[in-house]
Amino acid sequence: MSVLVWAYGDEYEAERAEILDAVDTVFSSGRLVLGPSVRDFETEFAAYHGIGHCVGVDNGTNAVKLALQALGIGPGDEVITVSNTAAPTVVAIHGTGADVRFVDIDPTTYLMDPAGLAAAVTPRTRCIVPVHLYGQCADMDAIGEIAREHGLAVVEDCAQAHGARQNGRLAGTFGDAAAYSFYPTKVLGAYGDGGAVLTGRQDTDRALRRLRYYGMEERYYVDSLPGHNSRLDEVQAEILRRKLRRLDDYIARRRAVADRYQEALKDTSLTLPRLAPGNDHVYYLYVVSHPRRDPILERLRAHDIELNVSYRWPVHTMRGFAGTPAADARLPVTERRAEEIFSLPMYPSLRPDVQERVIEALLKVVSGVD
Repeated sequence: MSVLVWAYGDEYEAERAEILDAVDTVFSSGRLVLGPSVRDFETEFAAYHGIGHCVGVDNGTNAVKLALQALGIGPGDEVITVSNTAAPTVVAIHGTGADVRFVDIDPTTYLMDPAGLAAAVTPRTRCIVPVHLYGQCADMDAIGEIAREHGLAVVEDCAQAHGARQNGRLAGTFGDAAAYSFYPTKVLGAYGDGGAVLTGRQDTDRALRRLRYYGMEERYYVDSLPGHNSRLDEVQAEILRRKLRRLDDYIARRRAVADRYQEALKDTSLTLPRLAPGNDHVYYLYVVSHPRRDPILERLRAHDIELNVSYRWPVHTMRGFAGTPAADARLPVTERRAEEIFSLPMYPSLRPDVQERVIEALLKVVSGVD
């Protein structure tokens, strides 16, 4: 049986009773849309972060888009982010009508490089979207300083960083707003799509609630445009409430998996994840790199091990963005790293025997390509 990057089965078996109870709780309540489960999850997720407001939405892509729109970002504006991210980050920015401007990444952490950020700011720049990639925070002190100097908003993309910290402070609490995805594979994952936006600003919270509900504050009356149908589902919210209580345990188990990889692979020619100063990593992904990545992946397939690459194609190189300003980016570090990185299996319910099988195969394969 192939080793997969993530498996639903083991987690579901462990939590099946509580997941099914969450579903029954919602169906029995008779409130299936924007009911008590969404309200309570929003309160609890905001409280976990020690921040004033949480607005549940239908997915992480719209969390980014609506956060930007709530801050007034739209056509004619420019938003700075990175190209080594899941494409939805950039799709969301593009969906506001704003132009995307990319900056390169730090070669060791793969996070936004503040050294190139200030030079990327133009008179049209309105916002920075740092991506807390793979489970650790971008340098928010440096990014925040540049944002303040130029009067820019900051929307954190926290889709891969639930519970991550920088200098003791949780991801999602540094900027004007923070966008989350609860896609099933995330550190805090639902059993379908879901997302949320955190903000400390009451005006942004109010704008977000209108945006997710057709532009309405009251039923049937549109107060402002744009408006969307972007509501977090009651069933997913109730499941997320139950799983939020386990978030710190999920993180601890991910770190234990990462520690085992680190110990077993430290003497190989693989470049292992580098923890940025002040960061507490939650290891949404365990991403390694090697200049002979593709031969390694091919040889692992002979061991019936299929590994993922996150992300093989930087966004600015994708056909879908041809003809946009984003396609003109020159990002040598991003492009070089995209040719070398790959992900090892990482999820809380990863069985030790499965992880050992991956490690043993890697040790053989990597030594054979050196």
